[in-house]
Amino acid sequence: MTDSGGGTLYVVSTPIGNLADLSARAIETLGRVNAILAEDTRHSRPLLERHGIGGKLEAYHEHNEARATPRLIARLGAGESFALISDAGTPLMSDPGHRLVAAAVAAGIRVVPVPGASALLAALVGAGLPLDRFTFMGFPPRKGGARRDWIADLAGLRHTAVVYEAPGRVGALLAELAAAGGESRPCVVARELTKQFEEFVHGTVASLAAAYESEPPRGEVVLVIGGAEPKAPDEAELRQRVLALRAEGLSAREVSRVLSLESGVPRNTAYRLAHE
Repeated sequence: MTDSGGGTLYVVSTPIGNLADLSARAIETLGRVNAILAEDTRHSRPLLERHGIGGKLEAYHEHNEARATPRLIARLGAGESFALISDAGTPLMSDPGHRLVAAAVAAGIRVVPVPGASALLAALVGAGLPLDRFTFMGFPPRKGGARRDWIADLAGLRHTAVVYEAPGRVGALLAELAAAGGESRPCVVARELTKQFEEFVHGTVASLAAAYESEPPRGEVVLVIGGAEPKAPDEAELRQRVLALRAEGLSAREVSRVLSLESGVPRNTAYRLAHE
């Protein structure tokens, strides 16, 4: 049985390790669509065969997505429905697929997410660090100015960050973050999520950098890094800001309020500086 009445692109999450994490809805969807677009058909075939789904796989990956997307959009427009999957977890999260989803949205084609396993979210909820606000940083650039800028952005975050990295490069990445001023930040290395040897290793950026310098973690890894502590503002800089605000015509009371909001200093400190 296939979909009819207009094409739909389903974005389907697959297991990141434990095969039991494929949802009933995902299985039903994968069995119903005209084709399953997989990052690596050889990798995905055993999972599909386990659930009696076969003969629908088509390759869609970073090397063919530019060429394949227009053709797939035409087929969707003609009424076919596809399921987009990655090798593991939720598609588009550091995996191919954004080009196809964006093109489908632009063409007015219905896009339906079928949620499920995600290494990003599994690492977050198991790490024990604040997750009311977080930034997903993906994989770091390998070298050059792009990497330095990426490290600087990570070092400046005041909330939790999630990073994907190859096991053999974890020690070097954490050492660079430590050198950029993040040595004391809490860090969790989430390893082999949902698999038999799942492990959450807690420490600081500096301690885990040292631990993994000579012996990298084994298996798939996600890093969860706590936010930087806000720096105590320098009073000389605050006084310069007071002068600038007074020059704008603000009263001492207004200066005190703005200074406290901007810098996070206690109200009594802001009041004292505003009235000097």
